[in-house]
Parts: sequence; structure tokens; C-alpha cells
Amino acid sequence: MDLVKTSKKLVDKVEEKVEQGLEVVKETFDNVARHLPFANLAKHSSDIFSIEVDLPGVTKEDIDIKVEGNYLTISATRKYKNETKKDDYYLCESNFGLISRSFMLSDTIDREKIDAKYEDGRLYITLEKVESKKSKSITVK
Repeated sequence: MDLVKTSKKLVDKVEEKVEQGLEVVKETFDNVARHLPFANLAKHSSDIFSIEVDLPGVTKEDIDIKVEGNYLTISATRKYKNETKKDDYYLCESNFGLISRSFMLSDTIDREKIDAKYEDGRLYITLEKVESKKSKSITVK
């Protein structure tokens, strides 16, 4: 009988620790998700694709775009400061942090023709296929 009670206590303790661990994992993923900008991917034709990345509160100068191997990586530094000065109090809230997002590029994307434009807190990236991989219409004779 003591063995059954001891086993039950042990199982209960393990379940409790697993639940605590899952809560820590959830909090960690929530924190990571706050630093991943939202992105939309679209195919405009068989040869042109676009990526739109939301980067509110970021200036154009704080955006870095790199192509390394098969990855396109967008990094930005968000610097937010809200300051209120009154006669009887001073409030300053700041939020600084690096945000980053990577996209895997296929071999069909021309690395030399990647174009980027930043407007109203949104980064627009245009990707084009390599000339030899573009679709071609063939006329029937």
C-alpha cells in the first residue's frame, strides 16, 4: 500500500513539474514571437514574388537586409521612446530591441535582382526568378 501512495505522489510531482516546464516554454515562445515581425509572402506572376514585412517604429536606416547562402535575412533595431514631462512628474517608457526574420530562397531566385523599399512602417521586397528559370511562352507554328 505504501508503494502505491509513493508512486502516486511521484507521478503527481512529475506531472506538476511537466506543467511548470510547459508554462516556461510557452512564455519563452511568446517572448520570441514578440520579436518576429509579421510577414506576407505573395506570388505576383510565375516569375515575380514579394515579401512584405511589418516593421512599425523602425527607421529605414535601422534595417539591414542580407543574402547569405540560401537565406534572405531581414534585421532591424526598434528604438521606441515615449517621454512625458510635466511640472510635477516625468515619465519615460522605452523599448529597444533587435528583430529579425529569415526566409529560405530557392536556387531559382536571382540574388542580384532583389529589390527593397520601405514605406510607412512596412518593408517591401521583390524577388525575381533567374532569367534561365523564367517561364517562356512557346508559339505554335
